[in-house]
Amino acid sequence: MRRFVTILLVVASAVASVHAADVRRLPVKEYRDKMKAGWLGQMAGVAWGAPTEFKWKGTIIPADKMPKWVPETINGSFQQDDLYVDMTFLRTLEVHGLDVSIRQAGIDFANSGYRLWHANKAGRDALRQGIAPPDSGHPQFNKHADDIDYQIEADFAGLVSPGLPNTVIALGEKFGRLMNYGDGLYGGQFVGGMYAEAFFEKDPVKLVEAGLRCIPQGSQYAECVRDVLARYREKPEDWEATWQRINEKYHKNPAYRRASCDKGDFNIDAKINGAYIVLGMLYGKGDLDQSIVISTRAGQDSDCNPSSAAGVLFTTLGFSRVPDRFKEKLDEQTYWSHTSYNFPKLIDACEKVARQAVVKSGGKIEKDGEGVEVFVLPIEKAVPGKLEQCWEPGPIAGSKFTAEEMAQIKPPQEAPRQSTRVDLSEAIAKFAPGWMAKDCGADMSPGIRDELGKKNVLVTHPLSETMPCVLGRRVDILPDKKTTLHLVVGHHPQGDWVLRVSADRQLVHKVIGKETAPDGWTSIDVDLSEYAGRIITLQLTNEANGWSYEAAYWAKIEIE
Repeated sequence: MRRFVTILLVVASAVASVHAADVRRLPVKEYRDKMKAGWLGQMAGVAWGAPTEFKWKGTIIPADKMPKWVPETINGSFQQDDLYVDMTFLRTLEVHGLDVSIRQAGIDFANSGYRLWHANKAGRDALRQGIAPPDSGHPQFNKHADDIDYQIEADFAGLVSPGLPNTVIALGEKFGRLMNYGDGLYGGQFVGGMYAEAFFEKDPVKLVEAGLRCIPQGSQYAECVRDVLARYREKPEDWEATWQRINEKYHKNPAYRRASCDKGDFNIDAKINGAYIVLGMLYGKGDLDQSIVISTRAGQDSDCNPSSAAGVLFTTLGFSRVPDRFKEKLDEQTYWSHTSYNFPKLIDACEKVARQAVVKSGGKIEKDGEGVEVFVLPIEKAVPGKLEQCWEPGPIAGSKFTAEEMAQIKPPQEAPRQSTRVDLSEAIAKFAPGWMAKDCGADMSPGIRDELGKKNVLVTHPLSETMPCVLGRRVDILPDKKTTLHLVVGHHPQGDWVLRVSADRQLVHKVIGKETAPDGWTSIDVDLSEYAGRIITLQLTNEANGWSYEAAYWAKIEIE
């Protein structure tokens, strides 16, 4: 009898071991701590890298140009699309649940009121025009479908899916298709997959491999990530050599830019920017600062890339273990642009959705012997979607919103957008003595700095969409002498602006952008001889042309 009982105990123990091997356990308190850290990491990465965004394209940012971290930097993320778009999708899940339809997700995104660019803007514009998802992200309707957009906003998918890669993949199929397709979609599923695994794994290599399992292995995106991994194993101490190899193949080789919205130095394609996320994670070797610095210095979208890398790595630690310098000045009361969330409400919403995800995936929430809630999670094998390519897309779905659905799309009417007024008197006196500046906005860090290969550039920004920044001075035009105003002006790689030069009449009206200054800069000479013998008031205006990267770069303002 004793022998029989012993055998039963052994069998029971073996069965229990098998069942234990089929699940992973995560205390809810630990989940919340790590998820909270994931959001903090995103905030840190995007805010730290923001001053460098797209200023270095196809080149490594010099070490001395890397911004310095101060604890207050953490609060520079509340106007960042890297975060607020995530929160629109999270809000849809919070209100409608995990079974929300892709069409409802599209309606909610169409009703968002914040500024957007590239695939997000093209997708939202399509939705507002009645093109329902998934066609809103199809290359036929969205020329930015291979861009980075879902990659930078898929963090939410991993943070509500601890250890659940198939939930991450499914959320990508729902939200990523609002604006992306092919590699543009896979970038988000890859990043989300890393987040999901970060609740259980700290090794950056294993995190990257977990992300890879969430996307089709035949995609160029997967090829790019594998290349970074292989190069890291060959040269684990030389990230710049790996960067060079990746730049040659995925930036300079047209075969890997077939669906890029811009074929020049500017590269917002998901693949190469995804490579820079991986670069920071691997070569940072677990050091948070070093990981952010490497992902930033890799260039291109150099705020979004460190945001993704830092978000994943912070998740592995948990908020309680993140160094104080990243959280001691955290503003927990400010709401992100056009969202329902400040930091505490964001964390609560994520936990609410994660609880649904655990149960929907076949897991459960139980209490241990001490009454502590624990997520019991099935161990899943990731099942990626089918391979799609933006340059050879499949057929459209023919998806259109019904009249009833269109009636639900009522985006907010936008008031003229404006900045905060800034005093540039000290900067203008140093750059161009005798000139005065008025009605200048604080966006894009105005002042004197190096820009686009030139030193001591004066940067200005309009105060609002309708009120330009004005530089002016009185000028005594000598008789019997030709007098010329010499300007060298430039623009942000993603923006343009309107230059007006006037005295008693308008002398110049010109858009400064890619068409007129393809290399970033253009020279303009204005003949003032008609005013010989007179004293005139000369005005140079930096007017908005929309409200996206409207800064004027002034390399020269001279009268001779």
